[in-house]
Amino acid sequence: MEPDYDIIIIGGGTAGLTAAQYGARANLRTLLVEEMAPGGQTLVIKDLENYPGFPEPVDGFELAQKFSEQAERFGAEILNASVTAVEKQKKLFQVETTEGTKSSFAVILATGAQHRKLGIPGEEEFSGRGVSYCATCDGPLFKGKRMLVVGGGDASCDESSFLSKLTDSIIHIHRKDRFRAQKAIAERVLKNPSIEVRFEHELVEIKGDSQVEKVVLKDTGSDRTYEEAVDAVFIFIGSIPQTELVPDVEKDETGYIITDQCMGSSMPGLYAVGDVRVTPFRQIVVGAGEGAVASHCAAQYIDELKGEAYE
Repeated sequence: MEPDYDIIIIGGGTAGLTAAQYGARANLRTLLVEEMAPGGQTLVIKDLENYPGFPEPVDGFELAQKFSEQAERFGAEILNASVTAVEKQKKLFQVETTEGTKSSFAVILATGAQHRKLGIPGEEEFSGRGVSYCATCDGPLFKGKRMLVVGGGDASCDESSFLSKLTDSIIHIHRKDRFRAQKAIAERVLKNPSIEVRFEHELVEIKGDSQVEKVVLKDTGSDRTYEEAVDAVFIFIGSIPQTELVPDVEKDETGYIITDQCMGSSMPGLYAVGDVRVTPFRQIVVGAGEGAVASHCAAQYIDELKGEAYE
């Protein structure tokens, strides 16, 4: 039985869009399914300064549009829909979407990860009312205000630096005694006069009336708990990989999909790219490279299924 497509890509971030481009360019019938706008987290990056080929910072929204346009120019189809299930039946995958069931020889999972939450009192209550997980999205709403940033990785330091362009009153806390972010990124925060860094601190509670007004912080070094007045709380403590569609593939202890060097999962024909897979470095350029590799390897896999592999 001939499937609807050769490759179906689930998720339209830069990893998924690159996979779509390389798949279509290899003359494979390629479908990308994305429930939101193609581009993923790249859409909300205002100044992307480390993407190769752009000596000056590039707007993430514009870059994402170029990724999407390029994939479509090579012939990839982009379907705006949600995927509800993925099932492999013999040699074919059946991908159930809100726009009907689509079949393919191979599937590339590029569903990314969602922001991890602290689970403390006030976090859910004030979400969208001072609590945010995206500085570029919500930071301008609190221009000139006092902000709290929580986290110690690359994302938290990048977002803290971005927010410092909007206010000179930022408190950045991390539960450890130093940042785990890349040294250059961490140094920008530590040397920024608009950012007060407090290590060995935890956010215990968020308080307010209709909006965030103050937080309860714990200094774990001295075991002291105190309140601090702030207008907004930005939380960046990692992500949860979106792997619910493929419960049977092999994952690590934190839920990220384990792949080989071809981005292949433990299920033949199913590939994982971007923030959903185990990787030592989560960056846009890395995800793009993984998307290219996955499509190349998927093409070889399809040739083998068809008995057309080059000997």
